[in-house]
Amino acid sequence: MIEHALVTTAFNLEGYKVTRQLGLVRGITVRSRSIIGNIGAGIQILFGGNISLYQELCERARQEAYDIMVLHANQMGANAIIGMRYDANEVAAGVTEVLAYGTAVVAERM
Repeated sequence: MIEHALVTTAFNLEGYKVTRQLGLVRGITVRSRSIIGNIGAGIQILFGGNISLYQELCERARQEAYDIMVLHANQMGANAIIGMRYDANEVAAGVTEVLAYGTAVVAERM
């Protein structure tokens, strides 16, 4: 099981030595907001400031993509992920793909 502390955007883990690189892992989710959610967000837009309905959607999408990535790394036998990144693209009007990716590795405490 991968500890969240062993998922990093860096390419090394302080106090650990990477003993094996297992390859690229990724988690992808595709999300959209319901029509009711879009109406609620539209009202928030009228008043300005943080659009919490969209913020919650984005956070859920990132967390889901992250969880899928970690699951794939676990299935490969990794105990850490280095070079982790997020990417997002609109695939259709109101539909966004969120991708979490990194390199699955086996790391040993030094």
